[in-house]
Amino acid sequence: MRMIDIIIKKRNGKALTQEEFDFVAQGAAKGTVPDYQLSSFLMACFLNPLSDKETAMFTKAMAHSGGRLDFSAVTKLPKVDKHSTGGVGDGISLALAPLVACAGVAVPMMSGRGLGHTGGTLDKLESMKNFEVRVPVNLIYRQIKKLNVCMFGQTKDLAPADKKLYSLRDASGSVESRPLIVASILSKKYAEGVDSLLMDVKYGSGAFMQKLEDSRKLARALVNTAKLLGLKCRALITYMDQPLGRAIGNANEMCQTVQILKGDKMLAPDFYALLMEEAVNMLLISGACKDAKKARSLLEEKIDNGEAAAKLREMIKWQGGDPQAVDNPTLYFKNAKLKYELKAEKNGYVQHIDAKTAGMAGVLLGAGRNTMEDEIDYGAGIWLNKKSGESVKKAETIATLYASDKKRLNAGIALFKTAIKVGPKKPAPYKIVKEIIK
Repeated sequence: MRMIDIIIKKRNGKALTQEEFDFVAQGAAKGTVPDYQLSSFLMACFLNPLSDKETAMFTKAMAHSGGRLDFSAVTKLPKVDKHSTGGVGDGISLALAPLVACAGVAVPMMSGRGLGHTGGTLDKLESMKNFEVRVPVNLIYRQIKKLNVCMFGQTKDLAPADKKLYSLRDASGSVESRPLIVASILSKKYAEGVDSLLMDVKYGSGAFMQKLEDSRKLARALVNTAKLLGLKCRALITYMDQPLGRAIGNANEMCQTVQILKGDKMLAPDFYALLMEEAVNMLLISGACKDAKKARSLLEEKIDNGEAAAKLREMIKWQGGDPQAVDNPTLYFKNAKLKYELKAEKNGYVQHIDAKTAGMAGVLLGAGRNTMEDEIDYGAGIWLNKKSGESVKKAETIATLYASDKKRLNAGIALFKTAIKVGPKKPAPYKIVKEIIK
């Protein structure tokens, strides 16, 4: 089998076989196919998009390009994970994994880092001193057996072909290919060894796909491909035109998560609403619960009786952090030393906070990175004292910004001011979950 023949075949619009996708994936993982041929292959796939069947085959090939996790000997519980396409203030996973793990399912949650205005779960977890996200496979198994939950980063051996091809998609101008996006996302989850998967596909200014119809198409493609791979899957299409919750920034978001899991449900109602919706759907698709109302009642009970916070405390201890962080979040998740309170210039209502602009302001403050080599200031970020729809009086604080450097603080302030719109009328409420794709 020759790579040039596969490139020409796809360039001419013909369907590829599983064996041909396996050849490409193994070549990418082992370095036996040069980058220029892999780039040509990606462009051929961009110009002649993969069918659903081809996308599933390519996903499987990338997943099998390295090792796979297998929990069959570890637990008999259903195994479920969640993936979000990313947004601003979207720290849902931090609360979701321990909460769902309290309800009779195993949650091996593999996450990534943030880039640009979207935050990364691993960065938020690492805002806890000594918390280890690079967990060896044998320890992932041990932790899942004991706790039902582990939150970890992608190991070098999981879907290595995707890591190579992901870097080449940007260089080859094939980033926007929906089948390639789907295969990239699902290859890592398929290699993770879960039975079911919940997708959170966002739309709006702070989302990867800004238009609702584009998000809908991606959600359908993800669900269809996952089902072809034998995974139970559904997707929530969720709103990301404004930041989720009140916290933007790593320590900030961890602190918010702890407070919500400890029972402060009204701290950030939009965050809590999405948390519960995702948790309910994870229990439904995993088969752990058959009825949505019963699932919600069970999850609320786990928060009210302290089990959810206790599970987070256990996970932190197992992964090297100090479980006291759950008991004293403001002591362990400290804000950066410089702060600025943005005051309202008039009475009225917060009508809109643009998600992307707020996220980019967070990057300027030091909470995010423009390249993967950039260092993050875990204490930098924004706390939204007021959210869209809330009333505000003149000189009242709308948001508090944190940074460790005066230049960064001033840059973040200048940009964030452009994200806020205050007016005399209360805006109409918006739905967090727009649709559910099954």
